[in-house]
Amino acid sequence: MPEPSITSDPTVMLGKPVVAGTRITVEMILRKLGAGESIEQLLDAHPRLSREAVLAALRFAAASIGAEVVHPLERQSA
Repeated sequence: MPEPSITSDPTVMLGKPVVAGTRITVEMILRKLGAGESIEQLLDAHPRLSREAVLAALRFAAASIGAEVVHPLERQSA
């Protein structure tokens, strides 16, 4: 079985990254996991979602954050 992919299309969920072939956003997956839902609860609530797709969403989020360029602000003196 091929790796589930994350896609972005301006006509689907306003271009937010989604699990390919669904309208399930990476953001929703992260929010639910962050709120304490388990992967099993996500899978029960979203039958079109697979464990591999959830893991692909996590990898996508990690890669996205890892690619960010941070520009620290200088402290202003009081």
